Amino acid sequence: MAEIQITTTQNVTINFKAAEVGERILAYIIDLVIKIAYLFLISFLFAAVATPLDRIIEDDFADDPWSVMAIIIVICSPIIFYTIVSETLLMGQTLGKKIVNIRVVKIDGYRASFLDYFIRWAMRLAEISLFWGVPALVAIGSSKKHQRLGGMASGTAVITLKNKVGINHTILQEIKEDYKPTYFSVIKLSDNDVRIIKENFIRARKNRDHKTMLVLKDKIINVIEERPHADIIPENFIQTIINDYNHFTKDM
Repeated sequence: MAEIQITTTQNVTINFKAAEVGERILAYIIDLVIKIAYLFLISFLFAAVATPLDRIIEDDFADDPWSVMAIIIVICSPIIFYTIVSETLLMGQTLGKKIVNIRVVKIDGYRASFLDYFIRWAMRLAEISLFWGVPALVAIGSSKKHQRLGGMASGTAVITLKNKVGINHTILQEIKEDYKPTYFSVIKLSDNDVRIIKENFIRARKNRDHKTMLVLKDKIINVIEERPHADIIPENFIQTIINDYNHFTKDM
């Protein structure tokens, strides 16, 4: 399994495990099955109604090819935009990727944006849909970070979450769905603020550097302008800040 090394702006090296080709193919197959299931469902629904789709097109839009095209696009849009919508809403995962436990991440550690997912999706049409995935497989096999062309263009890679080194090593933090935030003013922080906080927090906790944690705590309070409970220790306060930030920004 190839390792992806990412050096952040703070010169901290993060090690990820690149997703295996087999994992990516399996995720693709699962997503394909979901799309096919959607088509079967649509076909069943149209077959169940009194006026089938082909009769509607033949009777009402026989002389209007643009309307026919519009109907087809509307029906097929969930399939066409499935990947980009899923990865945007599920933070780098489609349902297939979620089942296989892999995810798209930025190779610089930042949170992937809609533009990043859009670039991957647009180039996916050429890499996979038009040429049966051959360009993607060649690119993945020859790339040091196991990226396909869309990944290279967007600065993203696909990692596996089945090991100890994972998404928590970026500004992202896995939190429970029912997580309750404590500090609502944490949204005053930026992605870069949280990156610096988390990198220094991990280093301070590893070295048991209480002084650095106190400095981080004071700087956070100065930005969010919200003081913690008197009995909370700096380590717990900083961890809560990181969790709260991810809670409020996970769907952005």
